Amino acid sequence: MSVPRAVRARAFAPGHITGIFAPVTDARDPRARGSSGAGVVLELGVIATAEFRPGGRSTVRVSGDGSAPLPISTEVARRLRPKVPGLLTVRLEHQLPIGQGFGMSAAGACATALAVGAVAHRSRRTALEVAHLADLFGGGGLGGVASIVGGGGLEFRMTGGLPPRGIVRHQALSGHVWAGVVGGPMLSPRLLRSDRFLERVRDASEELGPLLRAPSDERFFSASERFTDRLDLAPPALRRTISELRRRDCWAAQAMFGRSFFARARGPRARAETIAWLQRARVPAVEIAAARQGPRVTTSHVAGS
Repeated sequence: MSVPRAVRARAFAPGHITGIFAPVTDARDPRARGSSGAGVVLELGVIATAEFRPGGRSTVRVSGDGSAPLPISTEVARRLRPKVPGLLTVRLEHQLPIGQGFGMSAAGACATALAVGAVAHRSRRTALEVAHLADLFGGGGLGGVASIVGGGGLEFRMTGGLPPRGIVRHQALSGHVWAGVVGGPMLSPRLLRSDRFLERVRDASEELGPLLRAPSDERFFSASERFTDRLDLAPPALRRTISELRRRDCWAAQAMFGRSFFARARGPRARAETIAWLQRARVPAVEIAAARQGPRVTTSHVAGS
């Protein structure tokens, strides 16, 4: 299929915080691998702008809003690029920190897949499968793409894998969650490639079965707290921050995987006390609403039109 004129598309994919999970890595079909678990789909995420100009050699250029390499999104763009020669450029805008457990690799993969898929005339299903596989094999996460494709709010991964192979249920979440950073990025590929670490995760996730049988927001936040405590991955500064938040009547847990936390106040008084403490302690944090939608193409048109 020829693409006679330059075309441009923009897509958005929400970020995501995993509170509790168990790896699912033994399925023969990699589209059925990932994790069971639960998390929050965030209204902030990644915007990808893709432009394709036909002619010359086939070239793919992916850049972001920082100096960090973007190997997963680059792999997605290469696999979905138009079949005719030309220059494909993708520009990513990350609305949350990379490497801090906010799902930026999965969101970047999804946004890139949908934007490039739009200019290359690929189906949504094909684009999202490419995003899932690139994130899975690139070490970005175990189920981040599956977590966000079906919508917003709380997500419960009943089985591993990308839908329709995996089963993911979404439920609305009103109000906001706090997301904050306490230290530098925590790179997930090294952890996720360690069988010993994944066994620790399985041992720590004993609350997951009861949560998935009776999902609710309170059960999710409570299970996430216990998962954080049992996994014991948080460094001392992050543990102290989580402890302080809990003392102010918040649910608080580590965002997997980052030197970061997510928290939810149990009421207006707890929220006010949390705001005051975060300001005094100078902890970088923002209140974020849960997303209402999953990844989507926002614009698609002939460049210059």
